Amino acid sequence: MGGGATRLYSALAQTLNGSSPLPLSPSTLECHQPADTILDPDFCQALKGSPVCPPDPAQLLRQCDEALKERPPRFPRKFIHLSDGDRNPIRVMQWNILAQALGEGLDSFVHCPLEALSWSRRKYLILEEILTYRPHILCLQEVDHYYDTLHPVLVNLGYSSNFFPKPWSPCLDVEGNNGPDGCALFFDQSRFELLDSANIQLSAMRVPTNQVAVVMVLRCCSTERFLCVAVTHLKARSGWEWLRSAQGSDLLRHLQTLVQKHCGGSTGETSSDIPLLICGDFNAVPAEEVHRRFMTSPLGLDSAYKKLSQDGLTEPEYTTWKIRPTGECCTTLDYIWYSKDTLRVDAVLEMPTEEQIGPNRLPSFSYPSDHLSLVCDFSFKAKE
Repeated sequence: MGGGATRLYSALAQTLNGSSPLPLSPSTLECHQPADTILDPDFCQALKGSPVCPPDPAQLLRQCDEALKERPPRFPRKFIHLSDGDRNPIRVMQWNILAQALGEGLDSFVHCPLEALSWSRRKYLILEEILTYRPHILCLQEVDHYYDTLHPVLVNLGYSSNFFPKPWSPCLDVEGNNGPDGCALFFDQSRFELLDSANIQLSAMRVPTNQVAVVMVLRCCSTERFLCVAVTHLKARSGWEWLRSAQGSDLLRHLQTLVQKHCGGSTGETSSDIPLLICGDFNAVPAEEVHRRFMTSPLGLDSAYKKLSQDGLTEPEYTTWKIRPTGECCTTLDYIWYSKDTLRVDAVLEMPTEEQIGPNRLPSFSYPSDHLSLVCDFSFKAKE
């Protein structure tokens, strides 16, 4: 999609510039597909004149394997189990998948071959990663192929979702773009029921910014417990630390308000009973102020990936590793925050080693993004 989609999304963005959450009912949760979107033919087949995606995840995973049969092997990542855990844990994936327009047009991964950045290859790698781990909650950033690929495929695999684009996405500056990038939140409808949802344009000192978040309040079908989930992508680049801190504080305020809204219902939930899961590319190293704000928040949050360290207090060495014209960047920017008093981390997917990633770093023929996926298994703690 080119100019027509750009005009469509630019017009859409003008309606999404409010700084307060936009409440969505379950009936309006699924984002309506733009009229000029063409579904990806590689994942759809004609059935009575309508494009329908394969409903079998094993079949789709085989399709990805076949399309990628010439590529180098996948990273052999294993789960580190921290406890016996629940027999039916909640699996959560956090991932900045790299917007296609940015990867090809603006990000300048100098050691990554152009062929490895093509959507015809990356789409299979992205779906393979999701299908391999089959998360019950999937939080994505830099999504610019929501309508034509991710939404139709995952909805037919039993997910429900919401997508919120950035008001002024840099993708729209790239010729031949597929629309703006934004945040997408998917959940497995067999595990959760939607209670509430909000799209939030994050603010700093009450001034709307270009960063967004998607928030959902879910009810677990097996336990009847509530769960509030958020996905976000904070401002990038050094020099904007103050803005990331303000955006993080704004998100925490919105989450506290939404949780309080659902307290005292028929289940007798209180605000401390409703766990939070906050996933995102914070574009912030652990030493930044926004990280400290989340660690010291009265909401009682902790970072799940610290569980990989020996002392349980240290973030991973990296969640992103890339080489740009300005040099090599190996650092931690991505997090899964959780309510430590009400959720237990049962397992964490380990990071690939430097040797496995390779000298040209990410993205590559093996991996479609410059950010690694974070995957954790959680379970509810018993109420006291």
